[in-house]
Amino acid sequence: MRILAFVIFALLMLPSEARLQARKPASVAELASYMGADREQLLYVGAKGEGKIMWYTSLAGGSYKALASAFEAKYPGVKVDVYRAGGSDLVVRMTEEYRAGRMLVDAIETTEGNLMFMRDGGLLQPFNSPVLKAYPDEAKEEAGKGLYFWALARESYVGFTYNKILLAKAAVPKDFDGLFHPELKGKMGLSLGGTSSARMIGAMIKAKGEEFVKKLKDQQMKLYSIDAPALVHVIASGEIAASPAIFQSHTVLAASKGAPVEWLPMELVPNNVGSAAVALKPAHPHGAVLMADFLLGPDGQKVLEKFYYGSATKDQPFKRWRPERGLTTQKYEKEVEHWEKLTKQIGR
Repeated sequence: MRILAFVIFALLMLPSEARLQARKPASVAELASYMGADREQLLYVGAKGEGKIMWYTSLAGGSYKALASAFEAKYPGVKVDVYRAGGSDLVVRMTEEYRAGRMLVDAIETTEGNLMFMRDGGLLQPFNSPVLKAYPDEAKEEAGKGLYFWALARESYVGFTYNKILLAKAAVPKDFDGLFHPELKGKMGLSLGGTSSARMIGAMIKAKGEEFVKKLKDQQMKLYSIDAPALVHVIASGEIAASPAIFQSHTVLAASKGAPVEWLPMELVPNNVGSAAVALKPAHPHGAVLMADFLLGPDGQKVLEKFYYGSATKDQPFKRWRPERGLTTQKYEKEVEHWEKLTKQIGR
């Protein structure tokens, strides 16, 4: 009896935080913020009981399939159902589902601009995780009380891609001013599909001013109604020699398959990021939080690196710039609209 009384007394004297960790989390909010040493085991056991998770992502190519397979291999008994669509489509789908009272999505991975809409629409569950200690503050979107709406799972860098056969070394630009080299006139192109061109225009304005961008009209850039990966193939084919707004990952992938292309950063490199988040009311809460941890943890990051994505946990030899950072959704929309308008004005 004396021993029992001592144990009870000791438990009562524990700090409130320690008592909370001793009590296993029950609600979604408690699961999302639980930081106990047994977090992974607790989440896995719960996720295995749930049987599956529904993951919404805008990742393209084979990367999202590889991530789902790696997750299932690490956590046997938990099946990953994936719904893949563009980020804006994910926002619409989630909004409509929640309005209809259908809580289908558990975890999310998409670009920051779309997550801003999800956050403002009250569709995200703030969370924390031990793996987030490896991420700098600017790579996490604060939600207050030590929690975050999302954290950067992948980075894609926009820069100058050129055909190594067609373009002389002397004409390869080292900065934005180099885009005015006479040999580049009429030999560059911009994609009107995707976000790379608009982001690069925004970076030029930030670094050099809007008048600088408008002067680029003299370089007679061609406009293509295709996305950036397709434009890489246009450059490789020799139809044009270069583009100032191509993702590094698309160029490296093409080069690995034999295309004569190379990517270079400018003095300011637009960064298109994809982040991991947890849905507000996941049908499978343990699996939802476990997926967020996986995407942001070493195992998920290794998979993404195989597909040439950068990581927010690592330094880069150039200056990165996230256009969405610090803006409201309304302000960001207006900025993108302006950048897209300028893209069309300077091209032909």
